Amino acid sequence: MSAEAAKYEASPLTSSWSPQPEKCKHDAVVSSADLSEEPPRKHRGWKSMVYILGNETFERLATYGLLANFMVYLLNKFHLDQVYATNVLNIWSGTTNFAPLVGAFISDAYVGRFRTIAFASFASLLGLVTLTLTAWIPHLHPPSCTKEQQDNDQCIGPTSAQMGFLLLGLGFLTVGTGGIRPCSIPFGVDQFDHTTEEGRRGINSYFNWYYASFTVVLIIALTLVVYIQDSISWVIGFGIPTLCMVGAIILFFLGTRVYVYVKPEGSIFSGIAQVFIAAYKKRRVKIPADGGEEGAYYDPPLMKGSVAIKLPHTKQFRCLNKGALILEGDKDGNGCPSNRWRLCTIQQVEEVKRIIQIIPICASGIITFTAIVQQSTFTVSQALKMDRHLGPRFEIPPGSLVVISLLTVGIWVPFYDRILVPALRKITRHEGGITLLQRMGIGMVFSVLSMVVSGLVERERRASANLQAGSDGIAPMSVLWLAPQLILMGFGEAFNAIGQIEFYNKEFPDHMRSLGNSLFFCTIAGASYVSSLVVVVVHSVTGKHGRPDWLTKNINHGRVDYYYYLLAGMGVVNLIYFLFCARSYRYKGALSITKEEPHLDLELNQLKP
Repeated sequence: MSAEAAKYEASPLTSSWSPQPEKCKHDAVVSSADLSEEPPRKHRGWKSMVYILGNETFERLATYGLLANFMVYLLNKFHLDQVYATNVLNIWSGTTNFAPLVGAFISDAYVGRFRTIAFASFASLLGLVTLTLTAWIPHLHPPSCTKEQQDNDQCIGPTSAQMGFLLLGLGFLTVGTGGIRPCSIPFGVDQFDHTTEEGRRGINSYFNWYYASFTVVLIIALTLVVYIQDSISWVIGFGIPTLCMVGAIILFFLGTRVYVYVKPEGSIFSGIAQVFIAAYKKRRVKIPADGGEEGAYYDPPLMKGSVAIKLPHTKQFRCLNKGALILEGDKDGNGCPSNRWRLCTIQQVEEVKRIIQIIPICASGIITFTAIVQQSTFTVSQALKMDRHLGPRFEIPPGSLVVISLLTVGIWVPFYDRILVPALRKITRHEGGITLLQRMGIGMVFSVLSMVVSGLVERERRASANLQAGSDGIAPMSVLWLAPQLILMGFGEAFNAIGQIEFYNKEFPDHMRSLGNSLFFCTIAGASYVSSLVVVVVHSVTGKHGRPDWLTKNINHGRVDYYYYLLAGMGVVNLIYFLFCARSYRYKGALSITKEEPHLDLELNQLKP
């Protein structure tokens, strides 16, 4: 069996094993399915993308279609108050975006990306069916409420059973998201041959077009689906995403004959733990001086012909190098580790170093997304109290306003990828035009600006509502005044979100790409939890001495503008923290097991010995 065949599965049903040095191959767990002589599949590149992007796009349509208008559903259909609905939305969103961490572990360690996506797709379908039933069956939602009852806060809220069934549907969606989102991008990257120039360029464009493709589809879908939910029927509005998920599952399985399947490589967390434990056991051993390291560390070659990437030995976090230091009794008669909890490879050590470097950068994304997630909560609340008419008959659904942000991303990303990057590449001599951290930093600036503009617009909206609004409390101010803040949020996503996706997929070790990709969603999850925490604190602390709190149920009596300014201040502090982390960050140096030259990418301020 060739080394290439050992890396890639012939079908999604083969079991997993961990690649080992040639002479230690007896340690690998190889099943009879792995011993087949079927040759490795050819990388189809963009020919496989219609199936992978199709599945991801429809999954996003289903879950994001709900998220965009779900605030309105909770307020108007389930009669929850603003703070409670916001917390439900934030906590669910946070849990949903932490779930990919579990899905990534299961995928990378045990079942592989294909089977994880397949199982998760059916879980998402089950969740969508459950939520559709909450809108369809009268006993699964509170009784309807008149406009007058809503204004007087006389609507009947949901029972415990109704809320439980609603949360059950959200739970199924969380399971589905946990499997699809961490695996779809790495599964797409697997379809490109990164040992070729064409494959590497394909991967670079894939990250941009991945984000742009589903964004454009969502723009079309959210305008139609959200309009149906608001103006025609919640049952039909939830039923359309459900049918789309059925189409996504069919489309995904149609591509099984063209996919390349990368094998799971065992528990990645046990490998990480081995490095720390081995280094701790040898904590009193001195590290060899410079020049005396030859042969002192256990650094076996990767399997010959493998497309895996071998990381170079670095001096950062040198205490961890002790985990790979060879002492008497660490090897058996075959030259293999006698105890892997005492002797690790240099490759394992360097992979742990990558994770340690990446986590501080990852943490900076939380506050950035705290600003961006406001477009599905308080931006919707603002829109409900503004003039949403376009012409005498058409009224913009408040949940559809997120389309402005998505449209910004959909227009900007192709321009950035096809025009701006080639122009910047000529100036900076960098393949991506600018470095990934620079791209992420620009996105953070836009997120801060979006909160400042949000506060200024809300101040004017509130003043207009309190001076000129009628009995319904709607300000005589066009809802399109919210467009500037949404456009800035869109630029924040286009720079920071796409930059994060590419950063995690390129900087994480190859066999941990699903885990790395899940960190992107963990930052969104953290943002949702931080947003919920800030909402609770602001709601509790402000509004004393007889005055309403900033986030009181009647937005015209509150001070949401102060809340936005608070988030902007947090963003400024976060930006300073990010610049500090980025200054000391070194990009991954990759030693490919090919005849190509090693690649080392540094930040512009690190071009020094």
